[in-house]
Amino acid sequence: MSVQTILLDFSVDPARLGDECGQRAVFDQLETVLKDYIPNLVLSADVKIDGGSLKLLVGKKGTSVSTRLFDQGLVTVNIEYYKEENEAPLMDYKSAQVLENQLKKYLSVTKSQSYIPLKRCLFGRYYPSSDNRLLEYDIDEVLFDEQSPFQRVQVVHSKSLGNMLVLDDLQNIAEADLIYTETLMGRGVENYEGKEIIILGGGDGALLYELLKEKPKYVWMLEIDELVMKVSNKYLSTICGDVLEKRKGKNYEIIVEDCMLTLNKFMKEGRKLDYIFGDLTDIPISESACGELWEFMITILESAFKILKPSGKFMTHANGANCPESLKMYEEELLKLKPPVKFTKSKAFVPSFLEEWWFYQISFNTTNLGDA
Repeated sequence: MSVQTILLDFSVDPARLGDECGQRAVFDQLETVLKDYIPNLVLSADVKIDGGSLKLLVGKKGTSVSTRLFDQGLVTVNIEYYKEENEAPLMDYKSAQVLENQLKKYLSVTKSQSYIPLKRCLFGRYYPSSDNRLLEYDIDEVLFDEQSPFQRVQVVHSKSLGNMLVLDDLQNIAEADLIYTETLMGRGVENYEGKEIIILGGGDGALLYELLKEKPKYVWMLEIDELVMKVSNKYLSTICGDVLEKRKGKNYEIIVEDCMLTLNKFMKEGRKLDYIFGDLTDIPISESACGELWEFMITILESAFKILKPSGKFMTHANGANCPESLKMYEEELLKLKPPVKFTKSKAFVPSFLEEWWFYQISFNTTNLGDA
């Protein structure tokens, strides 16, 4: 069950809306056509507002229609109604286009646009792309939804992606996302056999599960959110196996705490590792490389390189390919690190993100160590 929202936009000659008589004529034309599509439609409110006017009409089963006229010549129609899961829609995209064409004839518009109906409910069918475009998913069930001490944790089911972990209303990983994990770890490029590795974050367990197939010497996974691991173990076992259930094996250990505690401990012990994975926050989308998230990311990078071997690498996901400005800022911050580092990057289309995503492989720039 959901609230269905149909949106239509029109552009008309502003002169038609220049006085009360013209506005009334446009409203009357709108109402005449809309009554053919929405039974029992009657006027509920008529309001004059700054920059235009607004009428609210109501129809069968509480359907509401708001029609707004802007003095600049824009006319908007917003239709909302409640629909049960198995109930036929009052209006689908095709009928919305028919309505658009009918209104075009009556209003003599210069431009118009109808939109695919939005299905709004108390669980997400829509998630943002990396550059904040709205993406619609074929979500048909919510399997889990609870607030942890750190974030809202959800698992939803997608018809095409399988079960998907959603953190704070952002898609995180789905059963169809092996390419994400393989690109992050550089499968086929990096050799993890006999290596010591830390994963920062990674609470879904997918990275740990795949790394253990590569026969590492030991892997520490540092995850702060117990609830993420609990639900991933239950609903995403196809991508994490049983590593989140066991928590410790002959060559791995999961430590539930702030990752900086273990990083600081390893620094004090003088321990050096082969690989560190940053599977934490994405590169922030901002106008400049400042703020809490940027400071956190830079602190993680600086700490990581204090416990990496000279031949070691820091591997991390970045952000969507549609965010070149933030990716450039990230690279500029990398070039400021001391001792100096160098980086390579790779890109993959991640199914649950519905877009291409960049990943970075960062290592010491040994040719410039004299500049440190």
